[in-house]
Amino acid sequence: MTAQTINRFKGTGVAIVTPFHREGSIDFKSLEKLIEYQIQGGVDYIVFMGTTGESVTLNADEKNAVLNSGLEFVNERVPVVIGIGGNNTRQVLADIKNTEFNGIAAILSVSPYYNKPQPKGIFNHYKAVAGDSPVPVIMYNVPGRTGSNIDAETTLRIAHEIPNVIAVKEASGDLAQCSRIIKGKPEGFLVISGEDALTLPFMAIGGDGVISVIANAFPAEFSQMVRHCLSNNYKSAREIHFKLFDIIEAIYADGSPSGVKALLEMKGLAKNNLRLPLVKINKGLFNHLSALNEAFNA
Repeated sequence: MTAQTINRFKGTGVAIVTPFHREGSIDFKSLEKLIEYQIQGGVDYIVFMGTTGESVTLNADEKNAVLNSGLEFVNERVPVVIGIGGNNTRQVLADIKNTEFNGIAAILSVSPYYNKPQPKGIFNHYKAVAGDSPVPVIMYNVPGRTGSNIDAETTLRIAHEIPNVIAVKEASGDLAQCSRIIKGKPEGFLVISGEDALTLPFMAIGGDGVISVIANAFPAEFSQMVRHCLSNNYKSAREIHFKLFDIIEAIYADGSPSGVKALLEMKGLAKNNLRLPLVKINKGLFNHLSALNEAFNA
C-alpha cells in the first residue's frame, strides 16, 4: 500500500448522518446540503453508512441509494469511505461482493458485535474481510457498542500480518491501549480516534486523526483543531478543543446520532428525524444544547 493512499485517511473524516423526512424516508436534498457543508468546512474524507448514519436501519436498496447519491454529489472532491461490517462474516463478505466500488476509497468495518468472539476469531474475521475487499480496510474497535474489545495485541497482529488493513478507528476510550498500539504499529499503519472528546490527547500520543460525529455540525472548527494537532500546534488546538468540549459531551448525553441531529436542525442543515429504535433527545437536553450552540456562535 502506497503512502499516498494511506495518507488520504489522515486528518478529519466525518461519519455523516443520514437525514430523514418526518415520515421516515431519506431526505436526499438535506444529504447533499450536509455533504457540501462538510467539504466547504475542510474535512478530509466522508464516511457513509457508519453507526452515525443509522446504517442498521437502512435496507439494501436504501444503502445503495445513499451511496450512489453521495458519490455523485461528492464528485471525487474528497475520498469516500463506506461502512461494511457485522457479526456474520459470511454476510459481510457477501455485502462486499455485491458492492460496486467505483469511487470508494476504503471500507470501515466494525468488529463483530454481540457474538463476543475470541481474539483468534477477530483476527480471522478481518483476514477474510481484507482478503475479499478490493479497497483498503479500516478496522473499527468500539467495545461500548459491540460488547467486546479488540485488545492491543490483536490489533497489532492484524496491522503487521494483514496488509490490506491499513488503519484502526479506536473508540475504546482507553488511551493506554491506544498508546500500546501506536508504540508497536508498523510504519504506515494509521491509528484514528473514534472519540471526539479524546481526539486532542489521542493525537498528542501519536494518533493520525479522527472519524468524527461533531464534525457534522462543526466541520471547519474540528478539522482545524485536527490540523493544529498534526502540526504540533497544541496551544491553538486546545483553544478549539475546549470551546467545543461542552457541546461534544452534550451530543452524546442522550444517544447518538440523536444529539448531533438535534444540533443539525438548529443549524438549518437537516431535520431532527430518526428511525426507531432511536428517538429524539429529551427536551431538557435539547434546550441545553441550543444554549451551548448559541453561546458558541455569540
